[in-house]
Amino acid sequence: MKLISVGDNVVDCYEDQGMYYPGGNCVNVAVYCKRYGFKECAYIGVFGTDEKAEHIKWALKQEGVTFERSRHMVGISGQPRVRLTPDGDRVFVHSPKNTVQHLVRLRLTQEDLDYIAGFDLCHTSCYSGIEPELPALAEHCRVSFDFSTRTELDYLERVCPYVNIAFFSGSHLSQEKLNALITKAHELGTEVVGVTLGGEGALFSWQGKRYRQGIVPVEVVDTMGAGDSFIAGFLTHFLATRDMEGALAKAAEHAAETCKTYGAFGYPKELEQN
Repeated sequence: MKLISVGDNVVDCYEDQGMYYPGGNCVNVAVYCKRYGFKECAYIGVFGTDEKAEHIKWALKQEGVTFERSRHMVGISGQPRVRLTPDGDRVFVHSPKNTVQHLVRLRLTQEDLDYIAGFDLCHTSCYSGIEPELPALAEHCRVSFDFSTRTELDYLERVCPYVNIAFFSGSHLSQEKLNALITKAHELGTEVVGVTLGGEGALFSWQGKRYRQGIVPVEVVDTMGAGDSFIAGFLTHFLATRDMEGALAKAAEHAAETCKTYGAFGYPKELEQN
């Protein structure tokens, strides 16, 4: 199987540690999918020209994730500031708004689309500014999309028709709103709809059936990347087997394992002092 992620790259800057780690939803999913069993994983995004961008690219090379069709723009990388709570939950406290990801939007050329067509699945997200590209993207590849907490109706109508597998973060939603969200996403054309529910696990819907998955208990060090590793674990095993229950169990195991280490997938580097 082959996966390509199209969208965001950042470094997560841990203020309490004085360290930063490569990350971003699309980068994380590509790395995790490669670790979990995809034969080939690639990434397309916009890199800055600072030391942090070089560190992200270096980490991707270590993981065997290619990024040859990415763009490079003079400017700084996305670098959200993070603090950890005593129970290991990560809290984003600040993010500069003058990064290359804020200044430009990725636009896909026909050459990009032809390249993407060679993959089994394209993953992207609400963090990637890719919405205008979705109609063309969906014509060339199956699409996985992380909505995070974006559940407003106009956004669903804009995105869901072009998405095969949708992931939402819904721990704040009532059961009534969860049901309505899943129903609407299916009505708009999405085949698989999954909602992660924090400590309550996850609720997925496929082919008219609902599936629930609990969490795997673990001593949490850092929750950074846990949701992305859940996504990658699910994609890896579901696409290979079409076994929903087995894929969800594997996804929960991968998410728990991610919580045992700092950063999304490692590679810490010292954060310069301001």
